[in-house]
Parts: sequence; structure tokens; C-alpha cells
Amino acid sequence: MINVTKPYMPDRKRLDSYIDRIYDKVWLTNNGPLVQELTERLSEYLDVDNLLLVSNGTLALQIAYRALGVIGSAITTPFSFVATTSSIAWEGITPIFSDIEPDSFCLNPSLIESSIKDDTSAIVPVHVFGNACDVEAIDSIAEKNNLKVIYDASHAFGVRYKDKGLLRYGDAATLSFHATKLFHTIEGGAIAFKRAEDLERAKLLINFGMEGPDKISYLGINAKMNEFQAAMGLAVLDEMDAVIEKRSKVWRRYETHLKSDTQLQRRNINSTNNYAYFPVVFESEEALLEVKAKLNENGINPRRYFYPSLDTVPYTKDQIMPVSRDISSRIMCLPMYGELELTDVDFVSDLLKNRRAMK
Repeated sequence: MINVTKPYMPDRKRLDSYIDRIYDKVWLTNNGPLVQELTERLSEYLDVDNLLLVSNGTLALQIAYRALGVIGSAITTPFSFVATTSSIAWEGITPIFSDIEPDSFCLNPSLIESSIKDDTSAIVPVHVFGNACDVEAIDSIAEKNNLKVIYDASHAFGVRYKDKGLLRYGDAATLSFHATKLFHTIEGGAIAFKRAEDLERAKLLINFGMEGPDKISYLGINAKMNEFQAAMGLAVLDEMDAVIEKRSKVWRRYETHLKSDTQLQRRNINSTNNYAYFPVVFESEEALLEVKAKLNENGINPRRYFYPSLDTVPYTKDQIMPVSRDISSRIMCLPMYGELELTDVDFVSDLLKNRRAMK
């Protein structure tokens, strides 16, 4: 069975060496030494200054909204995992959709300003499949209209833009460290803030609003990363360069096979590739379903990702985003992980290239 992704498992002895440190200290949570070490190492790896680790990627978004005072409505993309939109709605903020570009799949900057309402306080773009948005255009629109920008960078671990960390853009950028991500802590996430004062506020928010054992300053919640999550993260980070190198070979093999006759994502020329996903767009939903069925028959499980378009979910009413709906109906992510055999990549690619012969 070949699934769309496979969680990366680091060397067991390496992981055990970090877990041994937990047993030695008997410090399981509340900003333990492994969390502190992972924060420091990731800050350097990601080229960011104000990084906060949290227990999952959805809470990373919610804490970012709270720390930055997002209220009223927020403009976001309908083409993303549901957490981008649900986290906005969960915080009592109204998600206002703006449509995407049909080739990059990211928010179309030329449409954002027409979506701004009187109560809009933020823009929440997504670096879709790790492909950088037009960050300069989005940040310029935000500055002109006095809006915060929180980038959902869940797919963009390690991506650089014009030779600096992509997470430096916006007022905040969030990551997911879910087990299926390029880098993971089993569950987990992070927020990179532009300003140190926002980081300090968020530190209180993830610990019940407590400044100390006898002082509660804010309404807060428990969103802390624990030491076992950090142990996994440190072990994976130790092997990250090798992970990306293996994935790059798989990604490039797909590209070699499919670039001539299959619509692939237009990548931002100023951003690096972390090889996290390999999406393909078919000429029709019918063609997608035929190929998916054929792959399933052969023990291969791709994923319709992102599907459905989020302007169709029941709590986002009366918004129709035609480009997102069209792409969502025709896009599928192919199996993509470092341990995938190149012969399997060849087999999947051949099925796609020969799809017209299936009829």
C-alpha cells in the first residue's frame, strides 16, 4: 500500500537519547529544557527571531489571532485545509473569502482589497503546498489598509524567500508540526512573530494567562508543547537535511515525468522548494476520479487536497469563489515522502500519463 504521505520516523537510538534526558530531569512540560533547545535550534534553522512552540498548528493560528488583537472579520483563502477557516470562526471572527490564482493556488492579491469590510482587521493568507504567496503585495495591501497579516505557513517549513526565512513576513506566521508534515513533533506547531512584544503576550496566552504562580494577567488557554513532542522534534531536526534531500529526488522524478502534459503548480521564483507536496491538476473532475480509481485499484492512495473548497462549508454562507471551486474539483496530491521508491514514482506517473487510455 502506498499512501499519500508517510510520517518520518527518526533513528530510534537518536530519539531515545533525547527521551533519556526527560527521564533524567523528570521535567515533562511547562517550557522544559528540550522545548527550550528546540526553540533555539528552530529559530536558527527557520531564520526567525521571535518563535513560540505550541501543542498543535490550529492553536498556533488561534493564539496568533489573540496575540495580535484580530476581531471583526478576516480575509482568507477558500483553498486550504479546513483549520485555516475553522480557527478564524472558532475565535468569533468572520471569515471573508477572497479567490485564488489559478496557477499558484495562493490568494490573488489583486482581489483582496475588494473583499475588505468595515470591520476587517486582518488578512490570513496560506503558502499553499509550501509555495510562497506574493508576500510583498499582501504586506503592502495590509499596510495601506491598517490590517494585520497572519500567514498560515503550515506547509512552508524551512522555505526561504529572497534568501531569508519566509516566516519573517507578516505580523506572524504559523507552522503545523503534525505527524504528516515535512517536519513534525507528532503533534505540535509554532508561531513566528515579527515583534517581541507580541511573542511575550502569546507566551502568557498559551499558559492560562499566568505571569507566575500567583498572578493571572490575561484570559489564556493551555497550548504548551511538552517535552516528548520536543524530543521527537529534535530527533527529526537532526536528520532534516537528509529528509529533504530524499524528498527532492522523489519530487524531481515526478516533475520530469509530468511537466510536459500535466498542469503543475506555478512556483514563486523567489522562494525555495521544501518538496513537501506534489499536486497535479486534471482537465476535469471526471478525469481526476478515473485516475484516482485506477491508482486505488493498484494499492496507491493519493488525496484530493484541498477538497472541498472552503466556501462550500456550512458555516461560511453566501460566498462563492469560482476559481477555488474549480481548482479544488480537479486537483490531487500524489504520494510524496522520502522513502518512496523511484520505481513507484515511475509507476504512478505512467498511470497519469496514460490516463486517456483508461477510457
